[in-house]
Amino acid sequence: MSYDIRHLRAAHRFETKVDGEACQLDYSLHNGIMTITHTWVPDDVGGRGIAGELVRAAMEAARGEGWKVEPACSYARSWMERHPEYAALRA
Repeated sequence: MSYDIRHLRAAHRFETKVDGEACQLDYSLHNGIMTITHTWVPDDVGGRGIAGELVRAAMEAARGEGWKVEPACSYARSWMERHPEYAALRA
């Protein structure tokens, strides 16, 4: 399934709404390193792959910007381990 994920650069956030529920990934950016600090999907809409799509959107944005990624969030860290095609982005 495809989600309408928006990159809110000023807020350092990726977000989408699913069934009226806000889902988000927060990050910080310093010296070209995107540190993913938090991924949140409410239980009511969990289990649909939303968190994974948020992380994928962040990875693609980092790739496009030439940033490295530090997955401080446990979900983002495990997602990166399962997707070796993004290993080159690891800070």
